[in-house]
Amino acid sequence: MEFLLILLALVIICGVVVAPALRRRRAAQDALRGAGTAVDPSYGHGFVPPERLDVRLPGPDPELLAAVEEARRTQDWKPAAELLARTPADSNAELRWQRVQTLAGAAAQELAETPGTGGMWLRHWRVVAPKDAGGAAVQAEFLVQQALRDPSSQDYRMILEEARTVCAEAALLAPGDPVPYIVELNIARGLGASEAEFQSAWETVLSRAPQHMGAHLVALRYWSAKWHGSQERADAFARQAAAAAPEGSLLPALPLFAVHDHLPDINLVRSLYDSVVVRQAVEAAQYAVAHAPAHHPVLPHVRHLLVWFLVNAGRYPEALEQLRAVDGHIGAIPWTYEQDPVAAYTAYRARAVAGL
Repeated sequence: MEFLLILLALVIICGVVVAPALRRRRAAQDALRGAGTAVDPSYGHGFVPPERLDVRLPGPDPELLAAVEEARRTQDWKPAAELLARTPADSNAELRWQRVQTLAGAAAQELAETPGTGGMWLRHWRVVAPKDAGGAAVQAEFLVQQALRDPSSQDYRMILEEARTVCAEAALLAPGDPVPYIVELNIARGLGASEAEFQSAWETVLSRAPQHMGAHLVALRYWSAKWHGSQERADAFARQAAAAAPEGSLLPALPLFAVHDHLPDINLVRSLYDSVVVRQAVEAAQYAVAHAPAHHPVLPHVRHLLVWFLVNAGRYPEALEQLRAVDGHIGAIPWTYEQDPVAAYTAYRARAVAGL
């Protein structure tokens, strides 16, 4: 009898307490699913779906992507050569540098996908037009990217030395072009150049393009502790460049890249992003973005890094402002440091939208 009374009591408890709790739990789960749809960045905010995000570039460059796709599809190098010929170093050195990087990266990716035959268009370019300065610059950058893919390779130094030889060819073919000398900075870093050797290469770049943001980002890697330099020297280099920058330059954003290089790999303290150092670097980058030319080729790089810092600081409206300016292309720091750039970018984008 006592057993039956206990069983009856359990039934009543389940009916009065457990069943409503289960219903509430199901309702909460349904609400969360609905909220997930509502904050999906591709839903209601006009953002590009993850499957359409382009990891090749930080921002739009239809001409460049057309040349890359043509080279990949037909192995025809001429559109790429014509594009670089229309991108003179004297008037648009930043864009020329970015296009050289992307073309070299495309050839390196093709070779990685199909060893021995991938990127054949670049080899044809160099054989058919050995005096083409653009082709020489792309090959030099291609060799650097090849070497840096596997620094432990026994061919590492040999590839970088070959890149240095091709850099010298490119510099002779276009004496005023800073791009070969910027490639040389990466070679010097890869070969472990002394400070004096690197400084000599850096001064050569400055003599040709003193405000080149891309060149400063490359040089920052040499001084950064992330690449065996030191935080103090990287910070000093970035602050000095920012302080000397003229109006309209992106160099005031350089300290933000230095800060990013030296953040801990794991951080569980949100107040880090509210610290004076981080806040000042973010504000300087925002100032640079607001005053730089709207079509500056490196502007998307700065916007992407701002997204990362602003989201981590909980400054979601400001992050969304930057996201709306760059969404669609994610080939930039910090996403390219991740194993899955698309997943990293969309996670931050979702946090920005959900934060509202």
